[in-house]
Amino acid sequence: MSSQLNVDTIVDKAGSGGTNVKVANTSTYVSDGGSATQNTVQSLIKMWVHAHQEAVQDSFNIASSTDVGTGDFTFTATNLLTSRSACAFGSNQSSRVRFGHYINPLSNGFNVQPSNSSGGSSDDDTSTALAGDLA
Repeated sequence: MSSQLNVDTIVDKAGSGGTNVKVANTSTYVSDGGSATQNTVQSLIKMWVHAHQEAVQDSFNIASSTDVGTGDFTFTATNLLTSRSACAFGSNQSSRVRFGHYINPLSNGFNVQPSNSSGGSSDDDTSTALAGDLA
């Protein structure tokens, strides 16, 4: 027998208005069209960063950054990924990005190498995201 909970607001036990909702990896959501379901946890972006060179402007799950050289930056994760099979994507001011190799996503995070419009290494502002499984 299934049940349904209808509420307007979820608050913490103290009634302060904040929430601490935990969602297990078995949770699903219904697609916009209503005909498909997806795993909620697996579909989330696990890391993203917007940086000017290695200077992080805004981020999620990024602990630190390192300037390896011109157009070569490493971003270290706060919470680690489980494997190297993550998918990285992003853009920079020149609307072109090439990704170097991952620098061991199990312990470090990821490396990004933006290029300029002629394909050379560039220190452009970079926005990069990573999807995959967290450890």
